[in-house]
Amino acid sequence: MKSNLFSSDIFRVIIISLLGIIVAMLVGSLTIKMELLALVVTIALASGIVYLILVFKEPKIAFLSYVVYCFIISGLLRNNPQLPFGPAMEALLALSWLAIIFNYPKYNWKNLNNDHCILALVWFIINILEVLNPADASILGWLNEIRFTALNWLLVAPIAFLILNRKKDLNIFLIIIICMSVIATLYGMKQLWFGVSVGEQIWLDAGADLTHVLFGQLRVFSMYTDAGQFGASQAHVSLVALVLALGPFKLWKKIALGVAAGILFYGMLISGTRGALFALAAGGFFAIFLTKNFKVLILGSIICVLFYGFLKYSTIGSGSYQINRLRTAVDPKDASLNVRFNNQKKLRLAMEDLPFGGGVGITGVNGDKYNSDKYLSHIPPDSYWVKIWVMYGVVGLVVWFSIVMFILGKCCGIVWNLQDHGLRVKCIALTAGTAGLFFCSYGNEVMNGLPSSMMLYMSWSYVMLSPKLDKEKDANKYV
Repeated sequence: MKSNLFSSDIFRVIIISLLGIIVAMLVGSLTIKMELLALVVTIALASGIVYLILVFKEPKIAFLSYVVYCFIISGLLRNNPQLPFGPAMEALLALSWLAIIFNYPKYNWKNLNNDHCILALVWFIINILEVLNPADASILGWLNEIRFTALNWLLVAPIAFLILNRKKDLNIFLIIIICMSVIATLYGMKQLWFGVSVGEQIWLDAGADLTHVLFGQLRVFSMYTDAGQFGASQAHVSLVALVLALGPFKLWKKIALGVAAGILFYGMLISGTRGALFALAAGGFFAIFLTKNFKVLILGSIICVLFYGFLKYSTIGSGSYQINRLRTAVDPKDASLNVRFNNQKKLRLAMEDLPFGGGVGITGVNGDKYNSDKYLSHIPPDSYWVKIWVMYGVVGLVVWFSIVMFILGKCCGIVWNLQDHGLRVKCIALTAGTAGLFFCSYGNEVMNGLPSSMMLYMSWSYVMLSPKLDKEKDANKYV
């Protein structure tokens, strides 16, 4: 009865009529009090209502809005810190799930019985239990941290299985992440060549210049949280675009993808992010391995060794800041690298009696904000792997590492057996990209930041879903 009521024309007419009456009353009241400004408010209100109607008719609209928003939220917050852009991200994700629940009879909920969703739930439960950690970290720090370390994973992982489970939806997802990444690089080029905005300059002057202006040269951060996230993300998506460019697709698509890969590689260079090299190297290895072309694997390995030698043992390109910055990644005497090693030595001593860690939110931004009275909060983790170790202890690190390695292994096994060549190339790109993000996160907190975390979870879901997509010939049919 409920599903019939919700889906009936009578119910929709009643809801729309009530909304119309409410809007009319609000417009009348606003016109009396605000005059001309009432027109702007009315247009915004009407647009919001139309958007909500569309979302509850087709929930994927809200989630695709969330995907785009993940790319721009940091830029919006940096340029407009007084506006509530942060909660809007959670609002879009919550709205997606409200609309899904509202339309629950339309979806195949059995699709959620898969390893990715189950492991995301297991990790979320572990995070809930961490509130009982005897290290006594701040509850507010815990609450703010699990939004990114566990809750987003739990909420994003099922989406591809429920509402975006067509081959066409996979294509749309790939188009969005590549296009938005290219736009981010173009904006980064604007920062490098023409300067940053007023809001971005204020952010730099507040202390970010210590890590983002080196030797008078800007480390480009674009619309992202920082240069580390920007560079690693561009390396990740550049690899995805390059793998797709080598797939069995139309010539114009190959050219477009190749150009996109080149632009994104340039984005990685101007970020000055040394760790992004690991995203390319590790992801490239996975991509070549999954093609089953071992001649190419050997050739790729030789190219990697030659590139390492170029950085390590030559001075070619020394006039370029970007190349010099990459050279520091293979220099064991680099000052910042040794600072990281020293921090890890301090953490090793502090963690000896904390097998379950210092608690979720004890380190990083939430450590500074909510746990400033704790020793662990004053030692930068400088790595997502190290951050997991500090928050969850060696026990939690082993569990987390095992979960990620199981998912990557599962994805590789799935890709290896796909029959649809086009789908297989897309899944190779997604698997290789996530492998690159994972290994790159040893150097920076990449896979826990936006937009990388969203792309990571969606990529794993699509690869896990791909055996069903492999059997379906119609790109528009839900599985």
